[in-house]
Amino acid sequence: MKSSLKNMVLVLFTITLLSSAAVGGVYMLTKEPIAQAKVAAVNNALKQVLPEYESTTSQTIEVAELPIVTHTATVADKAVGYAVESISKNGFGGAVRLMVGFDAEGKILNINVLEQKETPGLGTKMADEGNVLLLSLKDKNAAEVNMTVKKDGGDIDALTAATISSRAYAEAVAVAYEAYKVASGKQSEAGDVATGATKQEGGKYE
Repeated sequence: MKSSLKNMVLVLFTITLLSSAAVGGVYMLTKEPIAQAKVAAVNNALKQVLPEYESTTSQTIEVAELPIVTHTATVADKAVGYAVESISKNGFGGAVRLMVGFDAEGKILNINVLEQKETPGLGTKMADEGNVLLLSLKDKNAAEVNMTVKKDGGDIDALTAATISSRAYAEAVAVAYEAYKVASGKQSEAGDVATGATKQEGGKYE
């Protein structure tokens, strides 16, 4: 069969159609497992940041123009803690997502890093057990903590050579606290969130 423009277009169309079908098939096969994995990650994080509970109820609260999901943990219909899926978009590598747990009085029980794309060996240390960011906040009454890093006049120790990542972590915790106050009924709406999450000169280094 002689080559012609018509034949070439037909071959390209067929290849494109088959490729699209393959991509669509892979998406359909992986969509549900990915969704299930995300649900499992959230459920695991809830267990790590909350006290013992019987059930949870969820709601979405707007903080700093971000939709923040809060989970109220109960025992015998009494709230024993609150877990907040918080986020800062100001990480060095993009969004930093945390699960922050509070008791009924507002003490920070624990913090779990759900997602981060920070610099390996620097910002990624925010996910390490017992890191300085977590130690600056865990078991503290959130109302008594200035949730910015010490370099910006706050109370939170920053990760070495990872100031931007540390600022994003602190911002996400501050957002979580504002959502907690609404979920727990301490405030009717979220307040402003102070943050020092800005790039350094040139945006090249943490």
